[in-house]
Amino acid sequence: MLRIDIITIFPTIFDSFLKESFIKKAQEKGLIKIRVYNLRDFTTNRHKTVDDRPYGGGLGMVLKIEPIYRAVNFLKSKIKKKKSKVKVILFTPRGKQFTQKMAYHLSKLDQIIMICGRYEGVDERVAKHLANLKLSIGPYDLMGGELPAMVVIEAVTRLIPGVIGKPEFLKERMTKEKGFIEYPQYTRPEIFSPKKGICWKVPKVLLSGHHQKIQEWREKHKKIIV
Repeated sequence: MLRIDIITIFPTIFDSFLKESFIKKAQEKGLIKIRVYNLRDFTTNRHKTVDDRPYGGGLGMVLKIEPIYRAVNFLKSKIKKKKSKVKVILFTPRGKQFTQKMAYHLSKLDQIIMICGRYEGVDERVAKHLANLKLSIGPYDLMGGELPAMVVIEAVTRLIPGVIGKPEFLKERMTKEKGFIEYPQYTRPEIFSPKKGICWKVPKVLLSGHHQKIQEWREKHKKIIV
């Protein structure tokens, strides 16, 4: 079973995400275990301080290394199995862009610890000494790492056998490089006319019942996402 631990200063952001759809069902089936931890619980002062002003000056605040260090060490101790495969992910705009191939490899781990940054960033020593994978979900800036964490959790969880149904569902869409095959999909009605003069039709080949021709059409229109 894959264990995912999330470190954040806004734990309630994950409440509805973890209690809906197949993410909820995967946890109920025991296929994945997801826990959210408040970084403030790993502080040592009565004010539960997790940030401070940046050295060198500048706007905003930076998340401190001390509580993150304590949180990561605590969460690593939760895995008892020897030689467990563990990744500590820091979400940052300077990280590698997340891909389907990464999702496949992450789904094979025993534990993933996710560090969600906020404010002006995270003390760089976290990236250098605690995280062994720096990730971004795209070439843009966000307010924090919580949304990227949800994206990665969803992409990884759906690859775990038993989460989205029969194994054939995944096998049909996977490439040898562990990428993902996507092609256009249609369903009823065969003809949709939202207003006079407009007629949107389903491609005839998909209505033919000719499996080889349908497969050829899908091959022609597919896109491989890696």
